[in-house]
Amino acid sequence: MTATVSAATTMVGFGVWMRVDPAGFADWANWPNHVHFLHDAGVFQIGIGLMLLCALWWRDALAVTLTGFVFANSFHAINHALDRDLGGNDSDFWMLGLVSALAAGALVIRLQALRARRMEATR
Repeated sequence: MTATVSAATTMVGFGVWMRVDPAGFADWANWPNHVHFLHDAGVFQIGIGLMLLCALWWRDALAVTLTGFVFANSFHAINHALDRDLGGNDSDFWMLGLVSALAAGALVIRLQALRARRMEATR
């Protein structure tokens, strides 16, 4: 458990750094300062950390994975909206947002199924 929390904290910490201070992270990592790439990499790092933390509480791999995906992909969509001046297509936000909405719907359905299964088991 300690290793998982440590790994998650590291992922979230570096992800937040990439997202809020891409130039500072790029300088530290000796990478080119490609702002949009670092924004995207940051939210995916945060999503991985979130999945690690969720796995400590949930034993359902699909719920954990969908939670991390919905978070990371939704913020990926937001990055595309905020970074429109850096390239990409105007449709990127909407297409990514649609995929996030579908995944969020799948997550809700999965959580309802897990809840129903737990309630059935307690009868």
